[in-house]
Amino acid sequence: MDNQKNAIRDARQLGIPKMLLLGFQHMFAMFGATILVPLLVNGKGYFEGHGLSVQVTLVCAGLGTLFFHLCTKLKVPAFLGSSFAFLGGFSTVANLDTGIYKNMPMGEKLSYACGGIVVAGLLYLILALIVKLVGVKRVMRFLPPVVTGPIIICIGLSLAPSAISNASNNWLLAFIALAVVIVFNIWGKGMFKIIPILMGVLISYGVALILHLCGVTNPGGTAILDFSTVSDAKFLGLPPFQICKFDITAILVMAPIAIASMMEHIGDICAISATVDQNFLEDPGLHRTLIGDGLATSLSALFGGPANTTYGENTGVLELSRVHDPRVIRLAALFAVILGFIPKISAIISSMPLAIIGGISFILYGMISAIGVRNVVENHVDFTKSRNLIIAAVIMVCGLGFTNGLTFTIGGTTITLTGLALAAIFGILLNAILPGNDYTFGENTKGDVSRGLGMNPQNSDIES
Repeated sequence: MDNQKNAIRDARQLGIPKMLLLGFQHMFAMFGATILVPLLVNGKGYFEGHGLSVQVTLVCAGLGTLFFHLCTKLKVPAFLGSSFAFLGGFSTVANLDTGIYKNMPMGEKLSYACGGIVVAGLLYLILALIVKLVGVKRVMRFLPPVVTGPIIICIGLSLAPSAISNASNNWLLAFIALAVVIVFNIWGKGMFKIIPILMGVLISYGVALILHLCGVTNPGGTAILDFSTVSDAKFLGLPPFQICKFDITAILVMAPIAIASMMEHIGDICAISATVDQNFLEDPGLHRTLIGDGLATSLSALFGGPANTTYGENTGVLELSRVHDPRVIRLAALFAVILGFIPKISAIISSMPLAIIGGISFILYGMISAIGVRNVVENHVDFTKSRNLIIAAVIMVCGLGFTNGLTFTIGGTTITLTGLALAAIFGILLNAILPGNDYTFGENTKGDVSRGLGMNPQNSDIES
């Protein structure tokens, strides 16, 4: 593949200054979504102003990413940011008003919610143990390209409404951000060609600042830039960490959400593997990525942070920049930790207009779906076979149709499965049940191709 031949796998050849710029680019890519989780939890009044801290969130995301890299032998170029899967769980715990939760301060309820997330993260270890015991080949037998490809497509497309919603705040700024990214990616020279996201952010923010100083507002009448939090923020400040607490009720609310987040994790690792053309499911192994993600989530929640998850935004940056060196991701993680201790700079970055984030997201989210399409094409998934069409169709409808997930109650506990989790579950089940599966992980290198095409002579004993 030409694109992979041009990829940079060791960014040290670019020099330290350029590596730092690339790290900043990844940090900007993850920043909007990562701080959005605490903003949503606090903005919706879940804990009446005593919810998640942006500072703690940034530190936990950075440290969680570094810990993940340690668990995965420093091989996987993934950034772990705040997970949106647990938002419903936060709302449920905040509304508990029986037993020990009756008249409990909201800040203390948050501690119990975080305790539930700690247990949810530990559930990753159980799946990791299963993968280790039975082997990744047996596990991935249930996750061929006909399943993972459409799931990756859904990951990108399910984020698309968020990009449109953010961009609609100011379409001019969104268009400028998008145009700058495209121009630098297609026509950029040298270093500028591999930092199109960073250039898109900086140039569009500069335009926003000029418009703001000229008195121009968003179409809705709101200010393009809001510096109110910047003036109040301190230059240095210790994040308000708090130790989590445990209660069976909160655990039963939060822990089952791990089912959804684990399925999404597998899809994300498949997407990253496809992006950089390296099989991370085998090396360092799916069990290691699960351990890294699960423990990063537990450690974050242990000190009052949200659950962590591998980030599609940064996968999009990998695809766009062609720099696949995990060291760059680790630099972004270090920047996130540093920002957590500098509220002033954090507030300045937080002032970035949503429209700019939306414009950048047009590319990043679309890239994720394009990676899914490429995964299907390069593995030669045969859509002349009805079983493959059925599997892909069900995955796409589940992943995109269940916009609010599927909520049900078991033993008095309300559980919500996200659309992506449902897509993964139904895709895996259909692939296991429907006859004609001709894909063998690690052996059938051409993917799900019917034997009749004569492309898999080495697997001629596999039924098509």
